[in-house]
Amino acid sequence: MLSYQHLYHAGNMADVHKHALLAWMLNYLIQKDKPLTYLETHAGRGLYDLTADEALKTGEAAQGIRVAEAKGWFPPDHPYAKVLAKVRAAHGAEAYPGSPLIAANILRPDDHIHLAELHPQEFLALADAMLPFAAIAYKQDGLAMALSRTPPTPRRGLMLIDPSYEVKADYEALPPLIAAVHRKWNVGTIILWYPILPTAPHKPMLAALEEAFPDGLRHEVSFGPARDGHRMSGSGLFIVNPPWGTEEEARRLSARFRAA
Repeated sequence: MLSYQHLYHAGNMADVHKHALLAWMLNYLIQKDKPLTYLETHAGRGLYDLTADEALKTGEAAQGIRVAEAKGWFPPDHPYAKVLAKVRAAHGAEAYPGSPLIAANILRPDDHIHLAELHPQEFLALADAMLPFAAIAYKQDGLAMALSRTPPTPRRGLMLIDPSYEVKADYEALPPLIAAVHRKWNVGTIILWYPILPTAPHKPMLAALEEAFPDGLRHEVSFGPARDGHRMSGSGLFIVNPPWGTEEEARRLSARFRAA
């Protein structure tokens, strides 16, 4: 849908979950001296101002990244913390990087970045945020981009699929989409993010994914509502071909969420 704008939710606990593991995985992948490709299907605007009216209206960052940093979840040498510091040094203390900017600040000059964003204003902001980097942004449906750009060159790499789920059909469409991408690109790491809601619409989707990918990594964290009436009580990731060590890093992250 073209109505979704992530600025209302930037820096929330779901972002902390998703971005911390994404940064860790990308940092692991660049340890090998071979180029890779990063693809993202729902890129958003890339850079967020946590003092914007939209962000302050929901208060989600105050219950997300602010809590994580106040509790010292991530030491300065953690890839996520290092990106946060770089982005704030460049854009101010209240800046928060979306996943495209996290990837761009970790990857190397010979790595390739492909980003899809369909919302017109978000796409323009994304293109502006990514100007300093060698990234290609497409004003295109992200799931169509996932199929059309795979297998990528270089073949090593990672894809993040991060829909808003405003379209309920996404839950049904994603397992066959991921299976199709995997058939074309069986060496790629594919990360799917999903919200955990009271009605649990993710459960049939996860059952289908676990049947198709029995070696996939499913990682979920729980957290309290950011405000009255907030329905999301947790965040989930399903990872096809997780890099070595991801499960251990996920366990460390789970311990931080449990202690929050």
